[in-house]
Amino acid sequence: MTCLMIVLGFATFSDAMSNFQFQLDATDPSTGARAGRWNTPHGEIQTPAFMPVGTLATVKGLLPAQLREAGAEMLLANTYHLALRPGADIVEAMGGLHRFMDWSGPILTDSGGFQVFSLAQLRQMSDEKVVFRSHIDGSTLELSPERAVRIQEQLGADCIMCLDECPPSGESVERIQVAVDRTTRWAQRCRDAQMRTDQALFGIIQGGVHAQMRHRSAEGLLPLGFPGYAIGGLSVGESPAAMYATLDVTVPLLPSEKPRYLMGVGRPEDLLEAVCRGVDMFDCVMPTRNGRNAMAFTSQGPIRLRNAIHQRDERPLDAECSCTACTRYSRAYLRHLFVSKEMLGPILLSLHNLTFYQQLVRGLRQAIIRGEAGEFRANQLARWQRQL
Repeated sequence: MTCLMIVLGFATFSDAMSNFQFQLDATDPSTGARAGRWNTPHGEIQTPAFMPVGTLATVKGLLPAQLREAGAEMLLANTYHLALRPGADIVEAMGGLHRFMDWSGPILTDSGGFQVFSLAQLRQMSDEKVVFRSHIDGSTLELSPERAVRIQEQLGADCIMCLDECPPSGESVERIQVAVDRTTRWAQRCRDAQMRTDQALFGIIQGGVHAQMRHRSAEGLLPLGFPGYAIGGLSVGESPAAMYATLDVTVPLLPSEKPRYLMGVGRPEDLLEAVCRGVDMFDCVMPTRNGRNAMAFTSQGPIRLRNAIHQRDERPLDAECSCTACTRYSRAYLRHLFVSKEMLGPILLSLHNLTFYQQLVRGLRQAIIRGEAGEFRANQLARWQRQL
């Protein structure tokens, strides 16, 4: 049951079952963009929020202190991968993910549902469960809705996900409906299986780019009363225009009093567009993966540091960034690290890209509070377009 209070002019929503609280500080009148705060057992998250991805209980190449330095408040880890190694029993015995990885802030765990999509060649699926053949050693991992919840309870994340089926882009409406209905049935089973009250279990809206399927998914999941809802099945091959059109349909279906999480997205411009459609939370491997491959996101647009044009460039990577890579090193030095295959290059660029993403969502938050989200989006997109 959800109760509404007005505190100092702000709308505060508290989920009485999970003891999580979501407060809206401002909603931009022209776009619907939201600035909020979400309280969890391990701290408050200011939204819009971007979560760095630490699939195996680590964000590749970066210490927790560096993630804090970049401005990260919440991290994401993955149920499928951690169930394979080191195993949920070991993480639980070591005190849960927070203690295991030395991260004191909030953590979200995916259910393994994305691997239903990404590892399709290594799994068999029925209405009862998904059976994976490990990509590591060929062993079997069974994930039912109940097992996915149990593993996430052992891991101890603050926010956990229902097991879902994410169909590939381009599937028929008939096939999408099968996935939507299975996701709804699995969500019911996940909710029934949950034992811990200190974890927020999110339902996941599926439906591809089909408006009627998104409606069908929401109609099945909203009566289950989850404390938050994720939007899945995007950034899986559809065009940006199709993604935005799907968000235009889906976001208004979600409760305004609960956090909205867009899974696996993405590009800086996608964050801008999604926030201006009312999305609150994001995750993606893009900033760290691209950083490891010498591509930096900057206030003026992307920079590819392996290009010879940077060989003698004394300028900082981004004059508007406060990270170590930008305040202490030149583009020439950063390029040298990548050309020489020195590990410091990927570390510095990963740190920079995550700092850029955090500065972007903080700037968006401030613009929303001022009622200027639309102008912020337009100005940022114009700057990046000039660089391209």
